[in-house]
Amino acid sequence: MSSKFSSTLLLLISILMSIQLLASAGNFYRDVDITWGEGRGKIQEGGRGLALSLDKLSGSGFQSKNEYLFGRFDMQLKLVPKNSAGTVTTFFLSSQGEGHDEIDFEFLGNVSGQPYTIHTNVYTQGKGNKEQQFHLWFDPTAAFHTYTIVWNPHRIVFLVDNSPIRVFNNHESMGIPFPKSQAMKVYCSLWNADEWATQGGRVKTDWALAPFTAYYRNINIDGCAVSSGNLFM
Repeated sequence: MSSKFSSTLLLLISILMSIQLLASAGNFYRDVDITWGEGRGKIQEGGRGLALSLDKLSGSGFQSKNEYLFGRFDMQLKLVPKNSAGTVTTFFLSSQGEGHDEIDFEFLGNVSGQPYTIHTNVYTQGKGNKEQQFHLWFDPTAAFHTYTIVWNPHRIVFLVDNSPIRVFNNHESMGIPFPKSQAMKVYCSLWNADEWATQGGRVKTDWALAPFTAYYRNINIDGCAVSSGNLFM
């Protein structure tokens, strides 16, 4: 094989790979619907970013257009800065109905200078009580960081910047329910929960600082989309 042909082939492969990566990149215009907030949710950067805001009247939120049965779900977030007490920013998966399944990332705000709390939980058939909380080792308001949920029939993994912080294994053989039969959509929201979110509800939201804003960027979903009982890769 001549060096000229090899160079041309490598260039073609590189172009094809770039096209594939571009085609698979998430876009908020294409992938989600802003479902509540009366204009407080805004898609930005040509679909690459999305901002949610909260004021005394309402928060805001969006959800994926498709629902999925298993997959990897990545979202970059930059959280509400400074005094975020009482606010909750979320990124989670959930099915519908009374006996729903759910996999939660919730980011609990705090007074200025205090760390955010990551609140994680797993619901199966409407029952949770599997909470675990963590403090981040960086300032999540200064820059975007990637938060990931990996969900398959064997385990659920919560990751921050590709570092696992929690693994919830399938222990159905021990009588512990595991979410594996209900398809879920991606949901994100910013809302007020000052009755419990910050130091058990002792610190309330300071509405003089509103509106509060959280930023989402680079949604990426690698999962099995479900439509009318059929799976689409």
